[in-house]
Amino acid sequence: MGRTSGLSVRLKLTLSYAGFLMVAGVVLLAAVWLFLLRYVPDRALLVNAGTDLHGVFPVRSSLLHVFAPRAAEALAVLLVVGLVGGWLLAGRMLAPLARITEATRTAAGGSLSHRIRLPGRSDEFRELADAFDAMLARLEAHSAEQQRFAANASHELRTPLAITQTLLDVARSDSAREHGEIIDRLHAVNTRAIELTEALLLLGRAGQRSFIPQHVDLSLIAEDATETLLHLAEARGVTIETSGDVSPTIGSEALLLQLTTNLVHNAIVHNRPEAGTVWVTTRAHPDGVVLTVDNTGETLTPQLVSTLVEPFLRGTERAHTGNEGVGLGLAIVESITRAHDGTLTLAARPAGGLCVTVHLPTLPRR
Repeated sequence: MGRTSGLSVRLKLTLSYAGFLMVAGVVLLAAVWLFLLRYVPDRALLVNAGTDLHGVFPVRSSLLHVFAPRAAEALAVLLVVGLVGGWLLAGRMLAPLARITEATRTAAGGSLSHRIRLPGRSDEFRELADAFDAMLARLEAHSAEQQRFAANASHELRTPLAITQTLLDVARSDSAREHGEIIDRLHAVNTRAIELTEALLLLGRAGQRSFIPQHVDLSLIAEDATETLLHLAEARGVTIETSGDVSPTIGSEALLLQLTTNLVHNAIVHNRPEAGTVWVTTRAHPDGVVLTVDNTGETLTPQLVSTLVEPFLRGTERAHTGNEGVGLGLAIVESITRAHDGTLTLAARPAGGLCVTVHLPTLPRR
């Protein structure tokens, strides 16, 4: 946006400092002049000892002729001192702002790794610089995360497309072969591609907070999610135990149902091969509601747990078979939790398995 050029901040501060100094000087000289006018008489009797010379001479008029030039000289000196001193002081005070401006231009050019790191004691400029450094750090982390996500999403989407292309090439090269098996495999690959696309759309929708908040009961949502996945749990020999009180909150019922379903599905799939257990509990607190999903399973390291919310990561490796999903389950959970101004906590259970806790406020921030 084009703007007309104006005075620099340094020049404005210099003129303001010089103007203030001039006003202070005028006030001081006026006070001196009033003091002299009050205590000096209009005329004074001059007597020269030892002679007969005597007379009455005007004092105020003579004082004015002496005082006025000196006052003008003092104001001129104050003006010069105010301009020079103000220019130097303004430059020294605005030096941190120049560093912040340089860092802003560097960031605007695409370099997010630059930091101001303003030295000195804490003041307004130091707080601004620290806040700007923190913002750059978040932007750099977010940019790196988006690049990893784009790379992983491209890889995940390319896989079913490559498989589809291979199957079509096989079917075209062997026209006499029965294509029933190829059609079944194409259907499975296409289903996976659709699930991945829907998961990506859901992840974007949750991140944009494009939903209308409404009153929901998290305990009822947990019951719906467990009933939906009960057949999968029975097929894998996993027992689901649910408990909890009424847990009212405000948010999107569809997104919270997706959040709970993803957690329960993840707990069922990543469980013991047999005789596994999933515990789903909801609790209400004065400051919000808590959903906890625990499951038995393999012992997990803290390093592995810290990476589980990254997109397309499934435990220790990428899996493309069975009911292990598309690798966006916990990433979607984190996005939905963040969209509801909540917090997501993952912790490894000492006996094996994972404990996931979602804390949602009663009234999310707008």
